[in-house]
Amino acid sequence: MIIDVLENANLYIQIHNGFNKAFHFLRNTDLLELNSGKYEIEGDRIYAIVNIYFTHLKEEGAWEAHHRYIDIQYMVTNKEQMGYAHFNEMQSCEKYDQDKDILFFKGDGSYFIVQAGTFVIFYPQDVHMPGIAIDKPETIKKIVLKVLID
Repeated sequence: MIIDVLENANLYIQIHNGFNKAFHFLRNTDLLELNSGKYEIEGDRIYAIVNIYFTHLKEEGAWEAHHRYIDIQYMVTNKEQMGYAHFNEMQSCEKYDQDKDILFFKGDGSYFIVQAGTFVIFYPQDVHMPGIAIDKPETIKKIVLKVLID
């Protein structure tokens, strides 16, 4: 897992060949004007999902991880709390859904706050729980970039 602000994105573009295009999208798109939905950057190899939603209570959250894609979650407006745990510290509780590239887990992890202008990179070993309210549920806008693992 990596957490940083968009101004420092250049520090990470050498890690994966898809990160440069993903961060280029974030830096060169009017993110506030984007509507909810999917935006292709490089077909199914790199794409963005724009989400506008209410954060929820921690008890309503779900631990998840992905096998085929790396998540770059960028907070456009407001802030939310996210959970993190390493794959080895959690127990899978459902069969992996290959079509949706998602696996759900039981367990507990650490929690941190993600402010507007901040991104978090979750690799397949990074089980995460996004969308958690901090004090009370609020509307946020977040972009999740999906980068196919080569």
